[in-house]
Amino acid sequence: MMEMDERKMRILQAIIDDYILTGVPVGSRTISKKYDMGLSSATIRNEMSDLEELGFLDQPHVSAGRIPSAKAYRLYVDSLLKTGVIPDDSRSSIGRHFAGRAHQMEDVIDHAAQVISSLTHYTAVVLSPKGMQPRIQTVQFVPVSAEMALVVIVTDQGVVRDSVIHVGSQMDSDTLYAISRTLTMELRGVTLQEACELLPEIAGRISGNDRVLQELYGYLSEGQRSPRRAHMAVGGTSNMLAYPEYSDVDKARNFLSLMETRDKLAEIIQGSGEMAFTVRIGPETGIPEMADCSIVTASYSSRGGQQGTIGVIGPTRMQYSRVLSILNIIGHQLTDMFNGDENKK
Repeated sequence: MMEMDERKMRILQAIIDDYILTGVPVGSRTISKKYDMGLSSATIRNEMSDLEELGFLDQPHVSAGRIPSAKAYRLYVDSLLKTGVIPDDSRSSIGRHFAGRAHQMEDVIDHAAQVISSLTHYTAVVLSPKGMQPRIQTVQFVPVSAEMALVVIVTDQGVVRDSVIHVGSQMDSDTLYAISRTLTMELRGVTLQEACELLPEIAGRISGNDRVLQELYGYLSEGQRSPRRAHMAVGGTSNMLAYPEYSDVDKARNFLSLMETRDKLAEIIQGSGEMAFTVRIGPETGIPEMADCSIVTASYSSRGGQQGTIGVIGPTRMQYSRVLSILNIIGHQLTDMFNGDENKK
């Protein structure tokens, strides 16, 4: 029975590297000329025939060169992950993309998707941590009538929660401003649930404003009963159209349509496990529109241990080593930022 030996592995590696770079089927003469293996074209050709028989190469046209199969990419990626050869020489340059950025969660997620798509030239998807509780940044009361005020709560997830509440006729703008300032100082950095628990204690220190704090308590309690969906950002959707695999109009249309179906896309990308990589190649995705795609995902964590996911969608001949490196670095960047360690190196 024919087996995969070291020579076949070296030739397959060269074919994968060349095809990833050029997108052109690879022939034995190309390998002989470009890669110093000390083998003749005839020997390489025989080995390529064996690799095709083993299911690692496909021949798209008669007398043309070969291209790697999904089985070949799987062997290649498994080898990368097993050896841990994931270079991180881009760590400092990638870190600069996040330096000085606003740390509201949705802004960071949106920016991360743009950074990943820009660095990889593929489509990037970033999901916020599932079940992550928003933390209060500011609380503000704005008078809108004699007895009504607009309460505005800004959280670290970039969400502005607002509602009109009854405050009573004795509340002028100066009093409401003083209450806003005190509550912002007392509640900054806490979740809505924690804020509800703290309000009775705070009420004891803010005399004469029971009505306002009662209304605020009800408002915060209601906010807890309205769970938010995870925020998802997509970057570089049109990047895929630059690859010949998606030059077919119908194939491109189906791919773009899938990218617009956010619930389906979130289901595809959702990962698990801290910084564990998942690589699905071609048919492994189980999605007809992605038969010529690979999906690479990694997880990152937020304060409290909730997991978010970053992912890249590209052609099966994507630069796996570079993609894994970039996701590894950005995953750690996001983990540090959402855990308050943004200055960590």
